[in-house]
Amino acid sequence: MSFVTHDQNELVWFTAPLLDGVRHGFSTRRGGVSPAPWDTLDLRFGCGDAPENVAENYRRLLGAVGVEPERAVLSLQVHRDDVRLCTADDAGKGLFRERDYKADALITAERDLPLMVFSADCGTVLLHDPDAGCVGAVHAGWRGCAAGIVEKTIREMVRLLGARPERILAALGPCIGKCCFETDSDVPEAMRTSALGAEAEPYLERRGEKWHVDLAGLNRQWLLRAGVAPDHIDVCGLCTACRPDLFWSHRKMGEARGVQAAVISL
Repeated sequence: MSFVTHDQNELVWFTAPLLDGVRHGFSTRRGGVSPAPWDTLDLRFGCGDAPENVAENYRRLLGAVGVEPERAVLSLQVHRDDVRLCTADDAGKGLFRERDYKADALITAERDLPLMVFSADCGTVLLHDPDAGCVGAVHAGWRGCAAGIVEKTIREMVRLLGARPERILAALGPCIGKCCFETDSDVPEAMRTSALGAEAEPYLERRGEKWHVDLAGLNRQWLLRAGVAPDHIDVCGLCTACRPDLFWSHRKMGEARGVQAAVISL
């Protein structure tokens, strides 16, 4: 993992050197104000934590990343392949204003418009084309992965924002690893019947009656399929289920948890 760990007043987050040209970060569960079981950097409204705690956690994280909380655009994730082009009119939606969209991926060419996606085992992917001046943030759990949301997001950056796949830089944040992502046959079957087809096989391993799935590897394969260069991809490699001290994990904690965020801004 070439990701860099930042620790500022107990707030811990990661950045990817590939994306040093833009403000960005991948959060952990450390450095907020929320009490147990949401201790401490909970970014999930409506789970039982006090709203003022969650708002303060956003303020701390986004301040550390160097962006304005009032301008952040939050995804409303539904585990599909919807991609939203965000403009200045979207500033603050999801945090300070109502969201009028559902999307698991956000893209923009607007400056100072932070895009945020969330996970508690799912994959997150941050994208940047420095020449076209555009960024993207993707929530890619197994359903979104099977639907090809990563490749679709890149296609939309090309179509709408003038990006080129070979220029795009991509960072894959912490997610559940193959070690802990144990499933029935429905997940492998969804990957095999996706556009990946046989390309999915190296990331699927049968262990007895169950399958173990490499979600980060599959999302990386979608990036390669979309035309992103291998040396333009960085993968965090940390498993959210293995590290409940550092991350929120739906598999380990159920609903008594917060969420991580990935944020990027020009």
